[in-house]
Amino acid sequence: MMKNLTPLEKFFSDIWPHLPERQRRLVAAAEAKKQGYGGISAVSRACGLSRVTITKAIKELDETPFQPNRLRKPGGGRPTLEKCDPSLLSALDVLLDDAISGDPQRPLLWTCKSARTIAKELTRQGRSIGSNKVGRILKSKGYSLQANRYAEENEGHLDKNAQFNFISSRVKFHLSLNYPIIAVATKKKELTENCSDKGAQRKKNPVKLNGHDLPGASASRAFPYGIHDIAQNAGFVDIATDQDAAEFAAASIRGWWFNDGRHKYPKAYKILTTIDGGGSNGSRLELWTFELQKLADELKIPIEVCHFPPGTSKWNQINHRLFAFTSSNRRGEPSADYETVVDLISAVNASEELTVSCRLDRTKHKKKIKISDEELKSLNLNRSILHGNLNYTILPRV
Repeated sequence: MMKNLTPLEKFFSDIWPHLPERQRRLVAAAEAKKQGYGGISAVSRACGLSRVTITKAIKELDETPFQPNRLRKPGGGRPTLEKCDPSLLSALDVLLDDAISGDPQRPLLWTCKSARTIAKELTRQGRSIGSNKVGRILKSKGYSLQANRYAEENEGHLDKNAQFNFISSRVKFHLSLNYPIIAVATKKKELTENCSDKGAQRKKNPVKLNGHDLPGASASRAFPYGIHDIAQNAGFVDIATDQDAAEFAAASIRGWWFNDGRHKYPKAYKILTTIDGGGSNGSRLELWTFELQKLADELKIPIEVCHFPPGTSKWNQINHRLFAFTSSNRRGEPSADYETVVDLISAVNASEELTVSCRLDRTKHKKKIKISDEELKSLNLNRSILHGNLNYTILPRV
């Protein structure tokens, strides 16, 4: 049974949840002055504040108001730990001496010790400090927690930004013409054995895995080669059972075209491919260019290729738009055989928009094939002005 509230209690119960501490005091003080004699006691019973707090708040109403965004007068609150313990900063520097990286002449340094580890070591010395306070001190002193950086990523290619801008412009141009744009890449090879995989799923009887993730004598490997249709947000994955070769990479694009591409783009006059700079489709691999020339001759369609700069394969959006979902869909399911790999990739249900098809390619592809000088001269290759080794168009030979 609810208690019948007085009008004053009803007033405070409605407005109280919306006010911070200082505004509650001032509202209670203003209401007590309005009530007149006995108002302090009445307001105290209605809102729950003590009579001493309301009395002090009445004096605050007569004072000059300070900044509106402050809840207390300047100088309020307890002193900082640095003032209470002047030796805190020097003790922190001693802990970081053996874990500092970076150029001491530059303003930004970084440490491999976490804030929690530093706080535990300082607490062990008798200093009461938390990880959040350690993080604020490190930030004020110019420290940062950073991971390792690949040196070749920023130094191996001088015009990375220009290459990225060129790829973006070509993609936008082909999208405006409704030409097919595919991002292709090879995913890491997988062992078709009962080896452990990241993730977990709810099962009554867990799958028994091998004691070690080392390949056995009869172990076979699966080489997934993915193709992501950027405009249609559709994926096509070709699984090789032999090896990741340039012949297989070109055959995967051929399989995507006859399986999906020609049906979705019946009036296509060109195919744009954004691709990594290494592997079976590397920019310096002559066999890859030769196999792509044969594909262009067969399809009778020009194929434009844009390679990502060296060391930037992680920026290829196929890793985020396709492979990320195929990996998360497994949820720890081991790849017992090739059919299991195909079923797990084909069952991707990342969203209603993404569709993924997968096929198994058991063809024996040759890897180390020597291309003669005559065959290289016969290539109908049109290189771009900007980084012709990364951007080129292969035209069908008449």
